[in-house]
Amino acid sequence: MNVSLAKELSVYQLVMGVQVPPKPLSLSPATLLSLVRAQIDLLIEQQIAATLWVKLPPDKIWQSELARYKSSVGASSLIYTCQIEESGKGGDEGEGRVNASSSPSSPSSSHHVSVHLPADSQMRRENFLMVLSPQFCSLILAHRPLKKRQNQTPVKVNTNKKQPLLIITTVEGRIIQQVLDGIRKGIPPESSPILLASFICPTVPEAALMNQLLAKQLLRQDEINRQIITLGTNRLEQKKEELYNKEQLKDEYLKNVCQELRTPLTHMKTALSILNSPNLRPPQRQRYLQMLNTQCDQQNSLITGLLELVQLERNLERTTLESVRLSDILPGVVSTYKTVAQEKGIILDYTVPPEIPSVWCVSGGLRQIVIKMLHNSIKFTPNGGQVWVRARIQGDYVQLEFRDTGIGIAENEIPKIFERFYRVRTAATEDYGGAGLGLTIVQQLLLRSGGSISVKSKLSEGSTFTVQLATVGNTPRA
Repeated sequence: MNVSLAKELSVYQLVMGVQVPPKPLSLSPATLLSLVRAQIDLLIEQQIAATLWVKLPPDKIWQSELARYKSSVGASSLIYTCQIEESGKGGDEGEGRVNASSSPSSPSSSHHVSVHLPADSQMRRENFLMVLSPQFCSLILAHRPLKKRQNQTPVKVNTNKKQPLLIITTVEGRIIQQVLDGIRKGIPPESSPILLASFICPTVPEAALMNQLLAKQLLRQDEINRQIITLGTNRLEQKKEELYNKEQLKDEYLKNVCQELRTPLTHMKTALSILNSPNLRPPQRQRYLQMLNTQCDQQNSLITGLLELVQLERNLERTTLESVRLSDILPGVVSTYKTVAQEKGIILDYTVPPEIPSVWCVSGGLRQIVIKMLHNSIKFTPNGGQVWVRARIQGDYVQLEFRDTGIGIAENEIPKIFERFYRVRTAATEDYGGAGLGLTIVQQLLLRSGGSISVKSKLSEGSTFTVQLATVGNTPRA
């Protein structure tokens, strides 16, 4: 059977056109689903074989209600499913469409009729369930108002399920009859006739059925309320746990900060107390003055690193990604560090092939990454060593390798080097200083840029850090 309706037809307008129309209520889609379920519960319990006119969202949760009714009442019922035909899609898709795979019965079934609505139908913003039977008639109607800008220009529909709907539910025969008559008139002459052309809605519904319907609606609403309370409780517990974890991390972070700041102060206090000794020899005095100078530098490095990390973590999510070329960054930074390398007798060189494409990185982030990686490589490489920086293409990514002949990292320490304040421990007496935050900052920058960093190292042989960044034209792993 081929049934279609005129685009001017609107169930909402038919209802509001009756004498003394019912007042629509602004309710949620969840309440609409509750009303539909209560209606289906009543039909199944009373085994009412009715004709249903429906236009419901295509989601499975809605269509399962029709399937539930169809499987219980069986072949004695008839369902007219209204479907929007999208332009250029031949009616196969669109709002309100029930596909054969998800409908309660195949569209070709004699007990299921597809009613086609044009793409610009007035019913596009409506959903409804109309029940027609000699014992019981009802209508549940939801209309989504069209929002307008201040200049009265229509805006795009907000399809958020939480948006309130204007909902009307009625069992009045005069209202339902007017809707049914309007549907009959809205069927073009060339369309197939509907089966119940002579059906007349009963004027007064049975009181017992109305009492049962009200009871089922109350039960369904109570179920929704319980679900809402449970969901709210779960969300509250989850939020509470998140806040607790954040507080724990904050406490741990502050504990580490205090510990790191206390260490240089302890050394400085020790040096100052010894310097006050009148019996201190000049070489000893010079050594303790040097200790003070070193610990002041350490304290300054910690404070600077902490401020940098705090600022980075605060602003990182709001920082946009930018396209940047390695050839615009690497030569200048390497040139700056060549002087430092030469003072230690370290050979510093780099290679950036001309075909290396641009990469994605947070604004200003690539320069910070290169600076911190070069600083570490030179710091942990003894006099006379070598440091190389090499860029190469690896699939959809560019790899930037920082390789040195430095002191290396023990295998058991490699997983810890990206932790805040962690500094590589060596058997040597030399103190390499630093805040232990450089690699933490590098990792944070790379994570925000959709990149990564890895390391291979052996003690006394050196380390190779590999930074990986997505090339422009490929989506970074944010």
